[in-house]
Amino acid sequence: MASHLSIRIDDRRPFAAGHRFGDSGAYERLSGRVLFDVDPRAPAQADVVDIDKAPRDPDGLVRFEADFMILRPTDPASGNRRVLFDYGNRGNKRALQFFNDAPHSNDPLTLAHAGNGFLMRRGYAVAWLAWEGDILPGDDRLVLDVPVATENGAPITGRVRTEIIVDAPAGSTIPLSGRVAAHSYPVASRDKRDAVLTRRRYPYDEPETIPVQDWDFAQQVSGSGAESAAPEQALLPSDSFIHYLAGFDPGWIHELMYIARDPKLMGLGHVAVRDFVSFLKYDATGANPLAGTRLAYGWGRSQTGRCLRDFVYRGYNADAAGRRVFDGVMPHVAGAGRKWLNHRFASPIVSGGQQYEDHFNIADSFPFSYARSVDHLTGREDAILKRPETDPLVFHTQTATEYWVRRGSLVHTDTQGRDLPQPETVRVYCWASSQHSANPLLKAPARGIGQNFSNTVATSMLFRRMLDAMDRWATDGTPPPPSRVPCRADGTLVDHATWRGQFPAIPGVMPLAEANALPLLDFGPEVERGILREPPVVVHGRNDPAGGPGLRYTVLVPSVDADGNDVAGVRAPMVGAPLGTYTGWNPRARGYGHGVQWRFEGSYIPFPDTVSERVATGDPRRAVLERYADWQAYVVAITQAARELVEQGLMLDEDVERCAAEAERWNPARHVVGV
Repeated sequence: MASHLSIRIDDRRPFAAGHRFGDSGAYERLSGRVLFDVDPRAPAQADVVDIDKAPRDPDGLVRFEADFMILRPTDPASGNRRVLFDYGNRGNKRALQFFNDAPHSNDPLTLAHAGNGFLMRRGYAVAWLAWEGDILPGDDRLVLDVPVATENGAPITGRVRTEIIVDAPAGSTIPLSGRVAAHSYPVASRDKRDAVLTRRRYPYDEPETIPVQDWDFAQQVSGSGAESAAPEQALLPSDSFIHYLAGFDPGWIHELMYIARDPKLMGLGHVAVRDFVSFLKYDATGANPLAGTRLAYGWGRSQTGRCLRDFVYRGYNADAAGRRVFDGVMPHVAGAGRKWLNHRFASPIVSGGQQYEDHFNIADSFPFSYARSVDHLTGREDAILKRPETDPLVFHTQTATEYWVRRGSLVHTDTQGRDLPQPETVRVYCWASSQHSANPLLKAPARGIGQNFSNTVATSMLFRRMLDAMDRWATDGTPPPPSRVPCRADGTLVDHATWRGQFPAIPGVMPLAEANALPLLDFGPEVERGILREPPVVVHGRNDPAGGPGLRYTVLVPSVDADGNDVAGVRAPMVGAPLGTYTGWNPRARGYGHGVQWRFEGSYIPFPDTVSERVATGDPRRAVLERYADWQAYVVAITQAARELVEQGLMLDEDVERCAAEAERWNPARHVVGV
């Protein structure tokens, strides 16, 4: 037996108070735990880092447990016999939010949580399982409990590096993981001789070492005094928190390096997903709450899109019996990354590496594309898809942000930036001029610590058509629309200098100085065993100055039109009929890393309302009233843009009316128009 699981249902209740979703009928919600037993010697999980060092039960098996939740038709015969597996992002459930336009909830139960009911009306079972072993309980997050590796019972230690970046004053005490919701690897010793805390303004600045007397491995606690009831504070020694007397403030990249102990077997997250989805798909017994499932689709966005790519790349889409797990996968806004997961002292909660945050991360490592290519910096040849018997169909979707922030061009180019044809089983779609996270229920444009409003382009209608197209492709071979991406061949994928010459000179707007670069990193001689050198070494060429950015892969961005909007890709209705410039980038404001990209935020830069405003400000873009006579004309333009997407097989007809309704009165939930 290579692996075994049992599902323990702790709670069963009606979903949406028994509301009937068309022919699919009523739904119910199941939740509980999945108990896993795996043979550490079996080839199916032999590549899990440190599995040979995990504790074993009397039968020689490694045990671990995960939270799960399933929404299913109360009458299985009323469903479509398909399961959509939502890779929960950092323990959070997201599928209903993005496919159903529902409010986000980790405890989905009410009719409101069903949103527009799309997934239920289609008859899908929706499943979630905890896969990330560093997530702490709280806020109804899904939690995976994995064992700690030891060396014959003795603690394993290693150097760990944590970046601490805050967007608002965060006080003086922070977990060693840098995240409140994430497990911190405890210090091997609170002696600070093997630890260093530094800070720097920008990623490649020379770091300032913070004196050891100014910080400690400790946690500050507060409360009322026993005698006077006045506020009191105390400092408690801790192996999981850092206390920095001056406090962690915005505008600095703090970096802590220390010797940690007790690495968790994070790679078991892939095993958990593989065995759980395989069980739901293939087990025909009464122990399977989804017995009779015929097809399984995996969807993940951002972190979990990268996890899906890593899952497939590492061969986990073949279960322990060699059967295909996911028939189709839909990684969204993953960019060119995979996952920092199956490594000793991995911190899966950390993002893949942005321009200002989470630097020097192994997540963005070759191969970047589903197609086979050669890494011109190392000579290595590889691909994400290389097991045709079990590889899934792939819809890879990404926004403008991924090109600017997550090296997205490398998904469909080689490492030198040349167009790279993808396998017939892959479609790549660029959702032009949209941003990494597009809230379907946005209430008003917002400006955080970016210089511009965050990008407001709505894209959830594209998810719904995408899932229908995947199901037809997997069911009867009906091919989906061709890939829609910017290309070198037609001049729609360009270097930064070319893009800068195209982007309009909008008054008061500071474009990024460059897209997020990707240096070649050396993680040490044991990297293939999942043991990383921290910090990694930036590899330099013969004539590259020390301390510089090092050898780089070629990262390109979409070309833009006279409005500054992306030319190529799938243009959502708001981009087809624009009221502003919508970008994938948004520079940080002064005091927060001025001028460098703010995480995953894009920009919405409103058009001038009138000709008079355009002339007065010197804005080169046509005014709103030069484009549309009134808001009713804008609704007509949005409707036409939506119908074109329907004709192209990229949007459902039912969403045209929704888009038109939201466009009324200039769509005030997403725009600032003063006419």
